[in-house]
Amino acid sequence: MIKFGPSGNSASFYAMGYKHTVQAPEYLNKFGLDCFEYSFGRGITLSEDKAVQIGAAFAEAGKEISVHAPYFINFANPDDEAVQKSYAYVLNSAKFLKLFGGRRLVFHPAAQGKASREEAVSRTADRLKILRDMIYESDMQDLMYCPETMGKLAQIGTLEEVVDFCKIDNIYTPTIDFGHLNAREQGSLRTVADYKSRLEYAIGELGYGRMKNFHVHFSKIMYGGKGEIKHLTFEDTVYGPEFEPLAVALHDLKLQPYIVSESDGTQAEDARAMKDIYLSVAGC
Repeated sequence: MIKFGPSGNSASFYAMGYKHTVQAPEYLNKFGLDCFEYSFGRGITLSEDKAVQIGAAFAEAGKEISVHAPYFINFANPDDEAVQKSYAYVLNSAKFLKLFGGRRLVFHPAAQGKASREEAVSRTADRLKILRDMIYESDMQDLMYCPETMGKLAQIGTLEEVVDFCKIDNIYTPTIDFGHLNAREQGSLRTVADYKSRLEYAIGELGYGRMKNFHVHFSKIMYGGKGEIKHLTFEDTVYGPEFEPLAVALHDLKLQPYIVSESDGTQAEDARAMKDIYLSVAGC
């Protein structure tokens, strides 16, 4: 089944008196949401005991939980010693994902830096092959590792780059962040056909089986000449993208992804709005 949920706790989570993520499943129930993405973006500071408690609360409520690895990951770093930290960020995030009882781990692939685009992409692919080997050696290949499309031109993470990274091994599944794509492509996602062209490309390269339950991030994002500037809410009427054409494309292509709202402070509300739009499109 297609699933909808927020990235982290919305402003209303705290306004309603909740304090800790272990309470998130109860909060999600109030919105009729299905999943939640826990962000380790600024680093992993959670204790293992607390992770187990959070995982138990989600399991009891029948809600799925995913993880976003630290933002510091850069598999294009020219320094082999420095890139060891990136491997550790992914593997440690995977350990906590298992404690949560989740399956999906999202990570940013790389930044271009001073290298040429071709060199940075090649270096990232080589490092993802090493990461693959580490994952198998750690016996954590039962998880989904989801490199994300990125919103800034200086970041590695076009749709084509992410799809190619996922060809390295079946443990990799794309996170398509449609807000990021729209930002880096200067407002390219407007129609059902716009969305279908991206989705059909990924299906053609990876196969329907691997794309059926792929990972989605969605939010409206302000952008400029260099791509992403900042995340917005669904109240924005200037930048987009809009979700309804994507809902139609997903329904027509029979895709059932895990959809995470990354709106600025209204993640749960906008996740519910997306679910309502999708149910309307699907005639449910």
